[in-house]
Amino acid sequence: MDKIWLIFQREYLTRVRKKSFVVMTLLGPLLLAAAFAVPILLATSDDNAVEVRVFDEGRKLGVLASPPDSSYQFVPVAAPLAAAKLALKGQENTVLLYVPPTLSLDAPEGLQLFTESNLGLDQQLGLEKLLRRHVEQLRLRRSGIDEQVLAAARVKDLDLKTTRLDASGAEKDDNAGLIAGLGYAGALLIYLFTFLYGVQVMRGVTEEKTNRIVEVMISSVKPFQLMMGKILGIAAVGLTQFVLWVALSYAVTTALATQFGIDKVPAVQQMNKAQTTLAEQSADTGTAAAPAESASAEKGAKTAEAAEFWAQVKEVNWVLLLGVFTFYFIGGYLLYAALFGAVGAAVDQETDAQQFMMPITMPLILAFVIAQTAVINNPNGPVAVWMSIIPFTSPIVMTMRMPFGGVPGWQLALSMALLVGGFVFTTWLAGRIYRVGILLYGKKPTYRELSKWLFYKG
Repeated sequence: MDKIWLIFQREYLTRVRKKSFVVMTLLGPLLLAAAFAVPILLATSDDNAVEVRVFDEGRKLGVLASPPDSSYQFVPVAAPLAAAKLALKGQENTVLLYVPPTLSLDAPEGLQLFTESNLGLDQQLGLEKLLRRHVEQLRLRRSGIDEQVLAAARVKDLDLKTTRLDASGAEKDDNAGLIAGLGYAGALLIYLFTFLYGVQVMRGVTEEKTNRIVEVMISSVKPFQLMMGKILGIAAVGLTQFVLWVALSYAVTTALATQFGIDKVPAVQQMNKAQTTLAEQSADTGTAAAPAESASAEKGAKTAEAAEFWAQVKEVNWVLLLGVFTFYFIGGYLLYAALFGAVGAAVDQETDAQQFMMPITMPLILAFVIAQTAVINNPNGPVAVWMSIIPFTSPIVMTMRMPFGGVPGWQLALSMALLVGGFVFTTWLAGRIYRVGILLYGKKPTYRELSKWLFYKG
């Protein structure tokens, strides 16, 4: 145990003292802050206003009105089509909409959009949506249907509140969006951490083997002790960097939220859906709420949404979720790091490791893909249950399942026991390969040779 501790210290101190570790530790939160701030800056500074010149040759669409707060400004033109096309030259954010005289409201085909430069996808889809809504309004008028009565009868936002019953029959509010977000975030962290630092274990073993450092070290310690100290040391480096990233990211994002305004934070924007609904209702009915009433309704809706959101957050069993996440976070890394270490010992160069990487990485990739589809859609289905028990997929899948609740205690206990057993087995398996591979040079091993290494004695 003392020798494992010495190797652990060496691996940890050597890596945390590197400039690359310090740079990436500081750069990680800055990159996160950039991902947080750049979309806000682009959204506030980019002018997406588009002038749409309308040449309605047969007066089929009538007057196209620009909705409030729309980025499209409709301008009718009476010039011939050829002249209207020439007028587009040198005009930025300007397009020409041609409505042919043969246009039918029953089958609105033949519309053409002329532009000097390509429109963005969002701009083109937004214009199509406005035109589609205008044609629908013309059809309603032709059929004698009152648009305001229809708009008032249309359900804009149906709030379906989900209440979960626990084992004792007590009712608890359930938020599928928050739950799915927590599960996805935990699964993503395990996926990235296992890949990032598992590969570091493989590279570290390969580097020491290439430099012949391992030949000196192996004279004092057993191969298993060397592998275990390396795995635990790199795990400690990763956890240190992860904790620093969380602390620095929290500080940076809090500062940015204060700087740009809390209403621009994506999470808070989701809580302001009542404001958007109110605006859409006003636009459809052709009426606008009184300023005082609108502001009061918006403020009340935002306050209610925020209170409901934080109530959902408080309902989450954070102790259980964090405990389960920590267990699978560490257990999943240890299981895969042992295999990565065995691959590093079996090859002389990283390029030779590709043939052995596929069987290791495929369960990880499969688990992450399944977690985003089958687990979210049916967290207690047979696919999710079995993949949350199998050790090679359980760290990601069980982390995704837990926030949804309803995981029986026996499934969680069986999954944890199998993960511990899987780590012990993979460590033994990797140790058998490691003890032979670290002293083997100049030959690319095959799967058959690796299987023989498992049964070598001495």
